Amino acid sequence: MPQGIIKKIAADRGFGFISATGGDIFFHHTVVADGKFDELKEGQSVTFEVETGPDERGRDKGPRAVSVTPV
Repeated sequence: MPQGIIKKIAADRGFGFISATGGDIFFHHTVVADGKFDELKEGQSVTFEVETGPDERGRDKGPRAVSVTPV
């Protein structure tokens, strides 16, 4: 499972970015393990999986992190 660091969190909008090998990757608050999005901090280490293809609305916006878990 890839590991990265929380680069940016937009808590008011419910998403963030993880800095990982190969660049930054988007994540949505709904994919954070145990619903602990509010507990994540910039600079914190996390593990995640990468998902590609259309999102739940059928839009393809590139790779995104899922199963985001604090280390």
